[in-house]
Amino acid sequence: MRAEDFHAPEVGRLVTTIEGALAFVPAPLPPRIDYDAELVLALSKADGALSELSGLGRQLPDPHLLIAPYLRQEAVLSSRIEGTVTTLSELLIDQAGGATSARERDDLREVRNYVTALEYGLARLADLPLSLRLVREVHEQLMRGVRGNSRAPGEFRCVQNWIGPPACTLASATYVPPPVAEMTAALGLWERFLNDRGGMPALVQCALMHEHFEAIHPFLDGNGRVGRLLITLMLVERGRLSQPLLYLSAFIEAHRNEYYDSLLRVRTEGDWRGWLLFFLAGVTETAERAARQAAELMDIRERFHQRLRRAPRAVALVDELFRSPYVTTASAARALGVSTPTAKRAIDKLLDAGVLEHVGDRAWRRVYVAPEILRAIESPLENL
Repeated sequence: MRAEDFHAPEVGRLVTTIEGALAFVPAPLPPRIDYDAELVLALSKADGALSELSGLGRQLPDPHLLIAPYLRQEAVLSSRIEGTVTTLSELLIDQAGGATSARERDDLREVRNYVTALEYGLARLADLPLSLRLVREVHEQLMRGVRGNSRAPGEFRCVQNWIGPPACTLASATYVPPPVAEMTAALGLWERFLNDRGGMPALVQCALMHEHFEAIHPFLDGNGRVGRLLITLMLVERGRLSQPLLYLSAFIEAHRNEYYDSLLRVRTEGDWRGWLLFFLAGVTETAERAARQAAELMDIRERFHQRLRRAPRAVALVDELFRSPYVTTASAARALGVSTPTAKRAIDKLLDAGVLEHVGDRAWRRVYVAPEILRAIESPLENL
C-alpha cells in the first residue's frame, strides 16, 4: 500500500503496523451518501426486484425445494471466488452418495462447509440477531476440518493479515486491514451499525455492512465467504427476503475485477456511490434471475407431477430431485423412508417416465440424474 493512493480521509485513516507497513482503518459507518437520480433509480429497481422475489417465496408450495439448490449454487460460486474448484454436479453427486475422486475431496469439504455454515446461520437467526457472536459461530462452521482449519476457526485474528496476489508480502500487499487493536474497535462499531434499524434503506445498509466487513478483514481466512454469506443473513433477518433465495456470488464471480476495484475505490477515493451502484445492480440482476429460475423449476415440477400422478412415491421422489437432481437407490430410500426395493421401484417409474437417466455405466451403486432439473439449476452458472 502507498499513502499517496489514499485520497479520502473521511472514509478512514492510515496507521503503521508493528512490522512497519501501512494499514487502513475504516471510519465508522454510516458515511454521508448523496442520493442522486441514478442512485435512487438503482435502489428502486433493486428494491422492486427483491420484493418480487420475496413475494414469490411466500407463494411457493414448498420453498425449501428451491432453497436447497440455490444455496448449493451459492456455496459452489462463493468458494470458486476463493480458488476452490468444485462443480455443482460434483457437489450434488457427492451429496447423493456417488463416488468422488480423492482430488475432489478437499474442495468438496470446503463447499459442503459453506452449505453447513449458511444453514447454521439461518437457523440461529431465530435466537440470535446478526452480531459478532453469530459471525464467529458461522466462521467456525465454515472452517471446521478444511484447509486453513488451523487458522483459528471461530476466532478473530490476533496477528496482522493482508490482501494481494499470491506470494505477496506485507510490504507488497494490495491492501492491509487494520492492526489487531484497531480491528477490535472497528468491529465493535460495525456491530453497533448493524443494530441501527430503520435509519436507512435495508439494501444500502447491507451494502455498507458488506464493504466494511471486508475492509476490517477480521479472520485469518474465510473473510470473503463469510462476508458474502452475511448479505443473505442480513436480508432475511431484516424481513427483506421471506426465504433465503438471493445469493450474489454468481454476480460477483461474473464481475470479479469490478467487485474488488469497487471495494478498493471506497477506501482510496471514498467512492461509496460506485460501490452502491455495483451492489444494487447485483441485487437487481440476481433477484430477477432467481425469480425466472424459480418459475422454470416450478413448471417442471408441475409437469412431472401430472405425468406421475398415479404413483405417489414417484411423485414424492420428484420433489426430492429438486433438492438434488442426483439420486441413488440408497439416498431415495432414506428420503422416502422406505425399503430399498420400494425405492428402486420408484426410481424405475421415473426412468420409464423419462424423468431420470443413468449416470455412467456401472451396475453397482448406480447414480441417476434428472437432466431437465439439473439444467434448470445449472443455467445461472453456465451463463456467467
